[in-house]
Amino acid sequence: MEKVLVVEDDPDIARVLQLELQRAGFAVDVIRDGKTAAAYDVSGTALVILDLLLPGMDGVDVCRSIRERSSVPIVMLTARDTTSDTVIGLDSGATDYMTKPFESDELLARVRAHIRTNQTRQRTLTMGDVVLYRDAHEVEIDGRPLELTATEFRLLEHFLLNTNKVFTRDALMNAVWGTDFVGESNVVDVHVGHLRHKLREGGAPGSLIRTVRGVGYILRT
Repeated sequence: MEKVLVVEDDPDIARVLQLELQRAGFAVDVIRDGKTAAAYDVSGTALVILDLLLPGMDGVDVCRSIRERSSVPIVMLTARDTTSDTVIGLDSGATDYMTKPFESDELLARVRAHIRTNQTRQRTLTMGDVVLYRDAHEVEIDGRPLELTATEFRLLEHFLLNTNKVFTRDALMNAVWGTDFVGESNVVDVHVGHLRHKLREGGAPGSLIRTVRGVGYILRT
């Protein structure tokens, strides 16, 4: 059962949202103030419904706080309907924006649509023209298929899941080959070299995966 977090200080609206979402098959957590919402662990949460005007911390700051650590879809609710308020909400990282009063059917339709879109996005990793399809175990560069071995695929997947993070050779070995792997330490260098060559031959930038001297490797955005 997918979980939706409702952040709404009005008890009547919060209760309506909770009941409608539960009837639609969602698990629901309800928070009534901004500071608690900003500290909430959204891992495992499919979507956040966030009121703009909250006690303790407003919805814009809550949205920014959540967005710093998660790409979870955020639907912002507010009684304000000016263009400037909409822009502020979306610029803070909100996925969508609805004004009160709202139709429950429309809200539920948007919730389902954003969850589906986010789930699809999570199954697809992209970096420029490089697209990795996790379920299909395929890679494309600018729409053209790129043939990778199973190990090269796992290596690229790990880099794309952790962009701008430096990995030592031991860390890559544990993540891609497993802690039980017994072999030469240069196996990482060999496979990274092969992956770089294939990416470059496929049309990706040659510097996509960079060597950090004395440390290991990094995929930079």
